[in-house]
Amino acid sequence: MPNTSASKNLNKLIIVAALGYFVDIYDLVLFGMERVTSLTEILKETLPVDQQANIGDLVKSIGINLMNWQMFGMLLGGIFWGILGDKKGRLSVLFGSIFVYSVANILNGLVHDTSTYALLRFISGFGLAGELGAGITLVSESMSKEKRGNGATIIASIGLFGAVVAGTVGLTLNNWRASYIIGGVMGMLLLLLRIGVLESGMFNQVKESKIKKGNFLSLFQTKHRFMKFITIILVALPVWYVMAILITLCPEIMKSLGMIDSPKNAKLAMTLAYAGITVGDVVSGLLSQHFKSRKKSLILFLVLAILFSIFYFTFAKSSVFMFYTVVVLIGFATGYWAVFISTASELFGTNLRATVTTSVPNFVRGGTILINTLFIYLANTLELHNISAAIIVGIIVFSLSIWAWYKLEETFGKDLNYVEE
Repeated sequence: MPNTSASKNLNKLIIVAALGYFVDIYDLVLFGMERVTSLTEILKETLPVDQQANIGDLVKSIGINLMNWQMFGMLLGGIFWGILGDKKGRLSVLFGSIFVYSVANILNGLVHDTSTYALLRFISGFGLAGELGAGITLVSESMSKEKRGNGATIIASIGLFGAVVAGTVGLTLNNWRASYIIGGVMGMLLLLLRIGVLESGMFNQVKESKIKKGNFLSLFQTKHRFMKFITIILVALPVWYVMAILITLCPEIMKSLGMIDSPKNAKLAMTLAYAGITVGDVVSGLLSQHFKSRKKSLILFLVLAILFSIFYFTFAKSSVFMFYTVVVLIGFATGYWAVFISTASELFGTNLRATVTTSVPNFVRGGTILINTLFIYLANTLELHNISAAIIVGIIVFSLSIWAWYKLEETFGKDLNYVEE
């Protein structure tokens, strides 16, 4: 292909992948922002008047359950879309996943009971699982090994800004149904951009070969492959500890900490956290290019995430200003998603790359189920305080991530044109 045509295709590919991730993140965080508002409205419509006294407790328990259904959908979707991407192509996954989560989003704006809400969160999660991995795989295979980190940084930074837009829409409209429908419509409009986007050249080279493609189980057949797979997952687990516990449950945790004027919902906190993440992703991506090392950038941001998590429990309760300042800082510190996803795409050969790059972020997101389950077990079954439960979960998650970082391979500048035998 002439250089000008290749350049145009690459630019369009980055734009489509970035906007796809933008809508992806918009939907992913929307439930966390609208959890209290949407569930309160639905429960008031469906519960008898004499059972509405404990709506606050139900919002918390049902909200965690719905989040788990969404993450379970992402876990299954990550495997499905990843295998499909290596067997049938990256483009089919990129646009198929956008269609699924867009339809689910629109329908989500029409629900009137928690069971349907849960089903649509599952379907939406299943659809959301495919877009990022397919987009990053396409871009990584289409750029030079020295510059592909920049492509992932652009995609992640623009994509994560979708959370800021979701928060702005939610705070401006104050209508959770309209917020969901807007997300679905944006996804449908994005499908129009698929015209002219070309498949990965590396995938086309192995497409007709007899090499096994998309064999998910092969990740567990050797110790070396399994260690690469599990370490990259554990490195990013703190991102969802912060979002699922410290940010999404900030109304409950800040109230338990005794904060005066604690937030009534997580809308503003999630918006500001993702604003911090967006900046963090740009900085972490640029630093990985500057250091010529993914691992150096990752450990720097992991240490910052630990430090600002400590600030969350010690200083955030002192005032509303301090709380939201810490939220931005902790968001910035977990903004290493671009470096994480770049590393995932660089760890494996072409015949497993989409499987890994698509499944890994969704295994991380699916890890939210374990994080939430452990938190609930500590808080309810062992009757620990919300604060103690959150701190214990955080210690476990960060310890695992530091161990995983130590074991992780350096992938900067690695040649990707090879296959896993």
